[in-house]
Amino acid sequence: MNQHTGPALDLARAYFDAWTGHDMDKAMTYIAADIVCDTPAGRIRGADAFRAFLEPFADTVTGVEPLAAFGDDTTALIMYDTSSIPVPSAPGAELIRVENGRITQSRFIFDRLPFYLAETAATEG
Repeated sequence: MNQHTGPALDLARAYFDAWTGHDMDKAMTYIAADIVCDTPAGRIRGADAFRAFLEPFADTVTGVEPLAAFGDDTTALIMYDTSSIPVPSAPGAELIRVENGRITQSRFIFDRLPFYLAETAATEG
């Protein structure tokens, strides 16, 4: 995996390792109470809403392959491929902004097509 170093990247990696390792309590220690998260489905505000968004997916993750990670003092980007109960491969990325030692902004980008195809196959089968 390509990687640059910086405080935001260190925090982002710890958070990423926690949620992909099924430890949402630990992952949430890195999240600011007033986090703003942009997802393909829309904007989420606040730590409780963020957890409600991420935890159901994290619970389905069966494996993760980090592809690249870059960061500096305030911003980090992690790109990865997850395998999960619904789909064997789902590439994604998260752009993170860190302030005062917490993630204050997150932008998730992921390929929704594998999930759509799995859902379609399940309803047709």
